[in-house]
Amino acid sequence: MATIEYLRTDPDLPPVGVVDKRPITPVKKGIFGVIAVLGAVAWAILALVRGESVNAVWIVIAAVCTYVIAYRFYSTFIQRKITKPRDDLATPAEILENGKDFVPMDRRVLYGHHFAAIAGAGPLVGPVLAAQMGYLPGTIWIVVGVVLAGAVQDYLVLWISLKRRGRSLGQMARDELGLVGGVAAIVGVLVIMMILLAVLALVVVNALAESPWGIFSIGMTIPIALFMGLYLRYLRPGKVGEVSIIGFVLLLLAIVSGGWVAETAWGADWFTLSPVTIAWLLIGYGFVASVLPVWLLLAPRDYLSTFMKIGTIGLLAIGILVTLPVLKAPAVSQFAISGNGPAFAGSLFPFLFITIACGALSGFHALISSGTTPKLLEKESHARMIGYGGMLMESFVAVMALITACIIDQHLYFAMNAPVGLTGGTPETAAAYTNSLGLSGPPTTPEALSQAAADVGEESIISRTGGAPTLAIGISEVFHQFLGGASMKSFWYHFAIMFEALFILTTIDAGTRVARFMLSDSLGNFGGPARKFKDPSWRVGAWFCSAAVVLAWGSILLMGVTDPLGGINALFPLFGIANQLLAAIALTVVVTILIKKGMVKWAWIPALPLVWDLAVTMTASWQKIFSADPKLGYWKQHSICQQAQEAGTLCLTAKTPEAVNAVVRNTFIQGTLSIVFAVLVLIVAAVGALVCVRALRSGGAETTESPEEPSKLFAPSGFFPSAEEKEVQRQWDELAAKPERTPEPAS
Repeated sequence: MATIEYLRTDPDLPPVGVVDKRPITPVKKGIFGVIAVLGAVAWAILALVRGESVNAVWIVIAAVCTYVIAYRFYSTFIQRKITKPRDDLATPAEILENGKDFVPMDRRVLYGHHFAAIAGAGPLVGPVLAAQMGYLPGTIWIVVGVVLAGAVQDYLVLWISLKRRGRSLGQMARDELGLVGGVAAIVGVLVIMMILLAVLALVVVNALAESPWGIFSIGMTIPIALFMGLYLRYLRPGKVGEVSIIGFVLLLLAIVSGGWVAETAWGADWFTLSPVTIAWLLIGYGFVASVLPVWLLLAPRDYLSTFMKIGTIGLLAIGILVTLPVLKAPAVSQFAISGNGPAFAGSLFPFLFITIACGALSGFHALISSGTTPKLLEKESHARMIGYGGMLMESFVAVMALITACIIDQHLYFAMNAPVGLTGGTPETAAAYTNSLGLSGPPTTPEALSQAAADVGEESIISRTGGAPTLAIGISEVFHQFLGGASMKSFWYHFAIMFEALFILTTIDAGTRVARFMLSDSLGNFGGPARKFKDPSWRVGAWFCSAAVVLAWGSILLMGVTDPLGGINALFPLFGIANQLLAAIALTVVVTILIKKGMVKWAWIPALPLVWDLAVTMTASWQKIFSADPKLGYWKQHSICQQAQEAGTLCLTAKTPEAVNAVVRNTFIQGTLSIVFAVLVLIVAAVGALVCVRALRSGGAETTESPEEPSKLFAPSGFFPSAEEKEVQRQWDELAAKPERTPEPAS
């Protein structure tokens, strides 16, 4: 039996794919065995050792070992049983290539684009907030959750979209679930998408407001990305290594020069922008990035930002291995049981899983996996590396974020993440408050909190909620110990703030493009003249849908920027629940397709995370809607403040009559949207279950997979080509170098 299979679709062309069927060698088995044992030891230490002597390095080891084993064995198992990729079949990028939205893209560049697009605020902010419950629950969910849920969803959604000409999630739901389930899914996905994009944009605005360094450096990534896109397209096609080195050097120069520019009078004047100005710039950028050809700005910019993202997280991991910081957070905190934590209210189940969100399972990823990525995939075999592997990398980002929150002094952590209504906003009141929480370690002092702020160049870090400043403090704490010393702590803090803004911005541009695809697909369902919208690259439709999308999330963003008490801030608590509800929709579509295809035996792979996700999101939705605790229940908050409004008094955290009015309005919006989202998802799940039952009774059902077409392109299946793939690539290069044969003149 041949161990290497060459896939051919044309006898006059070299192979279009190489399949390596060689069994795993004894040496590799031994290596994986050692990795498994090391991971088991790390997990045992995290689970059994208590006190303040557990080193953060064990979290890194446990996570990395689990990722390696999961990718090598579990993702391969899914590939063999479900996706069964064939590189002799053309992908949508090859079939529909148009130089705009459908473009076969180098797998390494596409990995960078996909990772940058999915890795937004969630893996950075969520784990930091979840650290109030201790390091162990968050670590378990981030690592185990991504292996069994998040990476599975991303991979399988990418696969089903790949088989349907790159259709969006909403359209696939409409095609596979029918009218009722499809409409519920489309409406739910589009509305939730607008809220997610607006929330992400607001985080960027808050991070960059009054920050000339961040504005300049992030602004420079746009011309650098345009250069990279033109370089790969026209100057040196296929030379990914060259453009990667050039882009990396230019990125470092942009980061360093941002600090220089910020220190000049003209730089501070030009690049110190107000939140409203930044919001308008984001809206304009989102529109431009959505309508320009994907190879020109979006993909190379995301690939470029991946250098900074993975580089920073990798450097952080090295820093932890070098400095060996001790975890100062407990394994499981008192707030995991009581549910009255200062950072966010709610018990461990379900709110730990809602808060961590993107680090383990994210519905937003399903939109990217059915949006831009399937339209750029060169080969079907790349889906595992990009879909499953990309999500593992995001989980590692979440692990690093959790560690940064758990290695800093816990009094400082809660002084930063408790709202000003609890801390009082001053070092004196914040110290008194955190000392009253019964935290481990020596009590803090006002001087210690003031010094912590001075060390990073801030006037105050009291009640800097949202998670991002805490992450920056943790990163600066690790980096300064082995890169530059105490004098560099302020530099690393501001570097981390800019890093977070860049992280999130790449999600906004890709998300806007994906929302444009979804809206275009949805409008195309009306038929008649609107049928033109079925072509996502129709220029009129692309411009119209892009404008509609940025108008929707941009208006919510501006409301949040101009009204800190209302607008998007009122919707922020919905972010985690809405994101997880999107995952439920995506997993329902995947399970339905597997049942219809007769893959009942393997339907448990996506069904397992679906059942868990529904249990978590519906429990969280029920509590947020109906809880009598004013810290949790939207309608309870609404009732209390409505009575105060009628009586002319104040309520909850509202300090003025205007704030009372804002709370009344916002809680009504929150409660109403929570009900709408939950109902829509339940409709989708119910319809999906009904379709599955019908398919089981009839022994299967027709799906909407597109006809297969043979491929005429070659690309290595892995990140690094094998010797056999290098030889095939050489044959293709020689073929491309030959001059086109001219016809002989007629005699």
